[in-house]
Amino acid sequence: MHFPAQSRTAAEVLVDQLIVNGVEHAFCVPGESFLGVLDAMRDRAIEVTVCRQEGGAAMMAEAIGKATGRPGVCFVTRGPGATNASAGIHIARQDSTPLIMFVGQVERNVRDREAFQELDYRAVFGSMTKWVTEIDDPRRVPELVSRAFYAATSGRPGPVVIGLPHDMLSERVSVTDAPPFEPVETSPGVVEMARLEELLSRAERPVFILGGSRWDESAREAVARFAERFHLPVATSYRRLPLFDPLHPCYAGDLGIGPNPKLLARVKAADLVVVVGGRLGEIASQGYSLFDIPGPQTSLVHVHPGAEELGRVYRPALSIHATPTRFAAALGGIAPAEVRWRDGTSAAHADYLSWTQVPTDQPGTVNLGAVMVWLRDNLPIDAILCNGAGNYAAWIHRFYRFRRLGTHVAPTSASMGYGVPAAVAMQRLHPKRTVLSINGDGDFLMNGQEFATAAQYGLPIIAIVCDNASYGTIRMHQEREFPGRVFATDLKNPDFSVYARAFGGFGATVARTEEFPAAFEAARSSGKPAIIHLKIDPEAITPTTTLSAIRKQALAWR
Repeated sequence: MHFPAQSRTAAEVLVDQLIVNGVEHAFCVPGESFLGVLDAMRDRAIEVTVCRQEGGAAMMAEAIGKATGRPGVCFVTRGPGATNASAGIHIARQDSTPLIMFVGQVERNVRDREAFQELDYRAVFGSMTKWVTEIDDPRRVPELVSRAFYAATSGRPGPVVIGLPHDMLSERVSVTDAPPFEPVETSPGVVEMARLEELLSRAERPVFILGGSRWDESAREAVARFAERFHLPVATSYRRLPLFDPLHPCYAGDLGIGPNPKLLARVKAADLVVVVGGRLGEIASQGYSLFDIPGPQTSLVHVHPGAEELGRVYRPALSIHATPTRFAAALGGIAPAEVRWRDGTSAAHADYLSWTQVPTDQPGTVNLGAVMVWLRDNLPIDAILCNGAGNYAAWIHRFYRFRRLGTHVAPTSASMGYGVPAAVAMQRLHPKRTVLSINGDGDFLMNGQEFATAAQYGLPIIAIVCDNASYGTIRMHQEREFPGRVFATDLKNPDFSVYARAFGGFGATVARTEEFPAAFEAARSSGKPAIIHLKIDPEAITPTTTLSAIRKQALAWR
């Protein structure tokens, strides 16, 4: 059979379009529904990471999107492959992360018969994506892939899902690649910045809260310079700690789970709150309790790249439709105001340091706070920490200090099982940097099979498993609502150090705090993917309380 000189299969066109758009990494679990894409990737310059479960592949792609600001890319097969991957799609949605997931689909001539593993992707993913489509015409591959990059990155970033009918991928076409996408930046208007200057000039107790995505190093530095010039207290929202250097004299702390009560009081007492980049969602707003809805009791300025988010929950005194990068650049034009809050800013930073400096006393022989402080003092400043969800993360947020942008990769959706896939992705992206995955025991085993992926590719991630033999967060809530009636939250765990060695990695068990430094150094010097198994007392449920104390208080209320 003769083909035109420049004809390619649709699968080849697709992969070439990814390369045009700067994609260097793709994550997948292979499936027969997109074999043509796998064949096309074999001869092209994209690093493909083969994963053990589609949820892990999607979380790896999401981590790439979170860390780079450019869409992470994954490929999964139809039906169960797509549904397995949905956890990563949900994270990308709630975390405002650019992600493109390509999903194999049944042949076009059997569609709508509920053929083998057939799903209606628009129905399945429509509520948790920015856009869902299927490519029926191979000639439209460049157009639709280009649109996916714009959709995933513009305004409030998020996930895009593209279905790929199996028979379409093998068709040959002669088409031209679309040009690479250019991120669409939205700048604040002169009027809005003048209004912000006016509000700042009248304020007595202002606070800035940084969150969301679409940040880069220049924006981070510009906000730090602005805060320093105006002596403004700056807080970061849930799991956005790297947006501001915690040792900067203007840093006031983290508005996440279990924040410093003094920070909460300071935000509630503020007469001007400027939220930059974030949605001020349920966690950062402390269950929507910080401000009245829809009209906050304070002057609220909301800066966000997605126009649809402005006024969605809170009615701001001033809405600024802008990306954090452009807004930060415009801050340099604000004239100096009379600073009446300098002492309050110094006090806010002192409160933060006092809250985070020394680990709290804990039941048991392993103090997770002391472990975090040791890591804080001994890891390279560019080390990357990845984690999923669970009460163990409270010690990360409180005692570790993220000094560089992109050094904390964790889901604001609080999705369990994220830490190991994210660490694999970060080690692929940054092979020379130290990458940690910090996990609870239940959390680790939701995607712990991706430790095999780290072993396959020789990635020396270090996974710390905090084992308290329970789904600790749920046990905590259980004691609050049904004190003493423990049910369905206990776990019987494997020896995680043996688990590591079974995959060819390094494993160690830590039963006492003082054993941790040697175990960590041995893991690091092994050059292998490693697991350090921490034996945590179940009573050590948060940095500030115990299960027994929670139960006692709950019983006293009855």
